[in-house]
Amino acid sequence: MSVATPESPQSSPFTTGRPRLRIGQLAIDQLTFEDAVREIGRLVDAHQGGYVFTANVDHVVLAEDNAQFREAYSRATISVVDGMPIVWASKAMDVSLPERIAGSDLILPLMRLGAERKWRVFLLGAGPGVAEKVAKVVGEKYGVEVVGWDSPMVRTDAGDAQNDPIVARIREKDPHLLFVALGSPKQEVWISQVSAKLGPTVAIGVGAGFDFIAGTAKRAPAWISKAGFEWLYRLVNEPKRLWRRYILNDSRFATILLREFWKRTGV
Repeated sequence: MSVATPESPQSSPFTTGRPRLRIGQLAIDQLTFEDAVREIGRLVDAHQGGYVFTANVDHVVLAEDNAQFREAYSRATISVVDGMPIVWASKAMDVSLPERIAGSDLILPLMRLGAERKWRVFLLGAGPGVAEKVAKVVGEKYGVEVVGWDSPMVRTDAGDAQNDPIVARIREKDPHLLFVALGSPKQEVWISQVSAKLGPTVAIGVGAGFDFIAGTAKRAPAWISKAGFEWLYRLVNEPKRLWRRYILNDSRFATILLREFWKRTGV
């Protein structure tokens, strides 16, 4: 079995020396949930910018063929695991991942931390009115300063003509932390495209996290998520939108996993 070597996609004190699991085309940091919140807090307080992704099975599969998505991940400052199958598989690999860290689960702990540290927060994405509702919920519950929200039409192939006005609206509010809920692979690619223009703002992709907080989408009960079947719960509730992702695309994960085991064992 091979020995893991730390990888450092960015020149950053937040990646150097940290054990990372390489699975398929992605590298994932060995962090507990508490570690992740603490490290994101350090990143925000450093005022150096950067971004955070949460890798799941779908991301591992997407990275095989999507060069933009793969490149976006290669520059992530922090990458955590958002998928129990990856956590389970890691136990037989060179870097064991301690637990699942979903982007949607990070939102509220980071809001609490943001309230304590007087962070300014910006919410981007989800459907019309959803981010605004989230802003009201977290402002009232935690006292965090949500300085803006936006639900623009985002295309990752539109270039600066589309991105610059969106970035300008964010920069005007000078947030410490930017939550992006555009869904994958759009949110990861877009964050990577604009990260250098965001200055000291730290961005984090949160998928359907806004919808869960606003109540516009159903979140799987905790016991289902812990058992690794949140994907099935979401598929049952949104079959038309998710069947291709979970049934067709993600079936390739088994092949990628077998390739990883072969590389490590030679069997």
